[in-house]
Amino acid sequence: MTSADGPRTNEHGQRIGRPVDWAPRERPEPVVLAGRGVRLEPVGEEHVDDLHATLCGEDDDQLWTYLFQERPRTRADLASFVDAGAADPEQVMFAIVPVETGRAVGFCSLMRIDPRMGSVEVGGINLGRPLQRSRGATEAMYLLMRHVFDDLGYRRYEWKCDSLNEPSRRAATRLGFIWEGRWRNALVYKGRNRDTDWFSITDHEWPRVRSALEDWLDDRNFDAAGRQRVRLAARPVARTDGQAS
Repeated sequence: MTSADGPRTNEHGQRIGRPVDWAPRERPEPVVLAGRGVRLEPVGEEHVDDLHATLCGEDDDQLWTYLFQERPRTRADLASFVDAGAADPEQVMFAIVPVETGRAVGFCSLMRIDPRMGSVEVGGINLGRPLQRSRGATEAMYLLMRHVFDDLGYRRYEWKCDSLNEPSRRAATRLGFIWEGRWRNALVYKGRNRDTDWFSITDHEWPRVRSALEDWLDDRNFDAAGRQRVRLAARPVARTDGQAS
């Protein structure tokens, strides 16, 4: 039984979720996702030198603080990390490559892939300094979202981070994710505790988020020096109790 302005109930009067016409989707595959300013390419040996130069310098430890891996000290260490990511059947790892330079300056992955339920997480994100707080970084995240929702037809897109990782929390909200809660004592990594904050975008929210991202990425939103005219806020800022402020 349904009501136009009330909760759905079954024949016993119990509240139930909305009906969904659903079938399992395909798993994400390594594909090139091309935008105006950046490309996402399946990560491989051809990206190792650029990623090593951008992410693995002696002053780059902070780029790896909230990742499960320590900063690779040598090119060989990074090559092993890239090889493992490319071969891992549980994720699809991408290099982020600005079109202008053709040199990889970051990486990210689709992980926790559940085609049966239509859920996937974006994670393992590491952005080199040339990409941080840039139009290209936002476009890279938009390209992944668009692929997951529009090409693959998934229902849920997740973002998780250490609760102490404030830049990641801010980025999630800016990009349109909704804060869902905090899993306390969720993990132990690098010899320390991690409380994990969960964020998500659903397929019902995606059209609004897509519109906000596309409006922000439009050339008309940037002046001749490349500065944004209007800031991106695909979703209201979430308070720590999960309610919109």
